[in-house]
This record gives sequence, C-alpha cells and structure tokens, in this order.
Amino acid sequence: MLRLTKKADYSLIALRHFAARQRETGEAVSAKEVSDGCGIPLPVLSKLLQKLGKNGFLVSEFGTNGGYRLARDPSLISALEVIRAIDGPIVLANCFTENAHCGHSSRCTVKRPLKRIHEAILRLLNSVSIEDMLQEADDSSTPPMAAALVAL
Repeated sequence: MLRLTKKADYSLIALRHFAARQRETGEAVSAKEVSDGCGIPLPVLSKLLQKLGKNGFLVSEFGTNGGYRLARDPSLISALEVIRAIDGPIVLANCFTENAHCGHSSRCTVKRPLKRIHEAILRLLNSVSIEDMLQEADDSSTPPMAAALVAL
C-alpha cells in the first residue's frame, strides 16, 4: 500500500503552518508553537525541523523572537520534494528501483501500467506545493487537485 509515513505527514503539516504564519505576521515560528498548534509531539517535530533545515526547507533564527521560517517561497516547495527528503524515494513497486530483479520480470503483465501509475503519482505530488495546501485550507470548496486525481 502506498502511504505517507507519519514523519512525512508531520513535515507537510509543519511547513504549511510556517507558510500560514509567515503570510500573517512574517515572523519566525517556534517549534513549540508548531507542536501545540498542529498536535505534533515536540521531540518528533524537533528532529523533523532539523532535517527540514538541512534539506533547505527551513532556516533557523536565534534570539528572543527566534524560531524557524521557510527558506523558500511556499509555492516553490513541492510535496514530492518534502516527502523524498524525509522518507527517501517513493516506490510503488520494487521493479521500479535500481538493480531490482524479479523472477517474473520476463513475463510480467502489469509492470508497464504500474509504471504509468507510479509516474502519475510522482507528477501529482510534484505539482502540489505548500502554497497550494495553504490555499486549499482557505478554500473549502471542491479541491483543484480533484481533476489531477481523476487523470490518474
């Protein structure tokens, strides 16, 4: 089953929180505020924020009003790159990984259709930005991603 890990989910939630806060006040946000506001355990969140910082999504600010802020515009941060930074490559089937060999590869009848599905999922995740997540929360009508999901 293709499923986001909790860490990837928490990372996307946190980045969306940073984007919303920066839009409102422009100030840095503390890990504690994100933890309290999003319901993410602080020890888990702290490790994720460090990883997100190392991967260029966040910058930290020290001092009285210190905390974190997005390193890039939220429209330039895709869900795909966040998920990959936290979880590594997204794999729908093992036959899509390097050096993978399967005893059925010579007679497999689903590899090509699964590869198309895999590529469509990657394109969709790459097309959704943190900004899109922010706007979707603001607009509770039909999500604009519905058409992309139907295209899968």
